[in-house]
Amino acid sequence: MEINAKTKICGLIGHPVGHSVSPVIHNNLAGIYGQNLVYVPLQVEPGKLRRAVEGADAFDFLGMNVTVPYKSEVIPYLREIDPLAERIGAVNTLVRTQGGYKGYNTDMPGLYRAMCADGVRIEGEEIILLGAGGVARAIAFLLLDKGAKHVYILNRSGERAKALAEEVNAAAREISGRVPFAEAYALDEYGKLDDGRKYITVQATGVGMYPHTEHAVIEDEAFYKLVKTGYDVIFNPLETRFMQLVRRSGGEAFHGLKMLLYQGVIAYELWNGIRVSGEAAQEIYQKMEEALGV
Repeated sequence: MEINAKTKICGLIGHPVGHSVSPVIHNNLAGIYGQNLVYVPLQVEPGKLRRAVEGADAFDFLGMNVTVPYKSEVIPYLREIDPLAERIGAVNTLVRTQGGYKGYNTDMPGLYRAMCADGVRIEGEEIILLGAGGVARAIAFLLLDKGAKHVYILNRSGERAKALAEEVNAAAREISGRVPFAEAYALDEYGKLDDGRKYITVQATGVGMYPHTEHAVIEDEAFYKLVKTGYDVIFNPLETRFMQLVRRSGGEAFHGLKMLLYQGVIAYELWNGIRVSGEAAQEIYQKMEEALGV
């Protein structure tokens, strides 16, 4: 691609950004669709986020992705925020509008599209959610938004799980009157769940991420007899200890690389007003695997 005065610029702001595979997603999509667009990682030092957003606006950047540690910190510098991102409290995609950027969260729609692509249905399902941090909070609201029947939040700190359940139940009451939608337990209280059921289980902690790949947030193999499908948000490694334990007990298990793919795909769609085809998404997915040395 020839870069010229008409080239649209998109980028990734965060700290650090050096190992991101997002450029693989967006620059290859631009190639597939013949668009004069370039995507670059832009490291933003602590304390300089506001200047970074204002600078991107001044340079007429088409859009930006936002990664750690700025997904919540960026919100005050936006002109507008999408309702889902506001409810979650985190933004990972900025889209140019008249007079500034509108913030979206494509992580959670990306997870949903990834689950759909893998044949995992959440509508009407009872789901175990492992974790109560920022990612788990976003997933809990996604499950509510997409029509899950019930969610059981398990966390090392039962109090933190309880706080998240109360927050989600407040939203459920406001949206549809479905209360209680969420229940909270400490990790070692999983025995209180109905052992006659099989649950979709979403692993939303950082436990098991490279380089500490030998760990799972729950090691007890008895827990995994409850799991029919395990979905780990981690993509490095591509087979986590959690996934191994799920499969050892006869369940299906998936990693988070497709979530990363589809959050990028949705951002690209928002920036360019197009719908990325399944064939293009699969081509990008293969390029991501190559970039990660799979």
